[in-house]
Amino acid sequence: MNWLNSEAFTLFGQHIKWSDMIGNVIGLVGLALGRRRSIWSWPVQLLSGVILLTAFASAHLSGSAGKQLVVIVVALWGWWQWNRGRGQGQDGSIAVRFATWRERACLVGAAAVGTLAVSALFHAYPSLSWDPWPDAYIFVGTVIAMYAQARGMVEFWFAWLLVDVVGVPLNFANGFAFSGFVYVLYGALVLWGMRDWWLRSRKAGQPVLEGVPA
Repeated sequence: MNWLNSEAFTLFGQHIKWSDMIGNVIGLVGLALGRRRSIWSWPVQLLSGVILLTAFASAHLSGSAGKQLVVIVVALWGWWQWNRGRGQGQDGSIAVRFATWRERACLVGAAAVGTLAVSALFHAYPSLSWDPWPDAYIFVGTVIAMYAQARGMVEFWFAWLLVDVVGVPLNFANGFAFSGFVYVLYGALVLWGMRDWWLRSRKAGQPVLEGVPA
């Protein structure tokens, strides 16, 4: 499997690795499937996480590699959640909704506390990440976004946008140029998906009671 971490080609002076390219293309497909509320979004994200894990591990970016391990676990949980919630939408698909203000506060609080905690870990063990703050921010932001997606919350798209803001420059700085290019595409896809989920949540008519699986 060493070919996965070998150079595929050079683009605008940036060296593109096979694992970086394949993992991110699959990730884009997973996000597109998420916009369509397809259950296949989760196994595709799982596969993307496995491939990107090999990419970051080979580059000794422990924080980014650790993020992919969490992505794999959350993808499995999200897959289970959506299987439970299948058929709850008016059209027989996964129901989507806006989070309650309490849920939003919990998401923001978890993001803030999680970023501080993970950054502190990276500062305590510098070998885990050479850029602790942005690495911690992306790590936690990704988990928050996937959790919100698993719960069918429209806010998961906002979380991905916030991850993109830091993810683009960080990936270019770390030598993962293809990830940086793909993060730009993620931004466009996120805006498209956000509009779709927003409209569907409005059409639902009745809010989902807090605590009911989405």
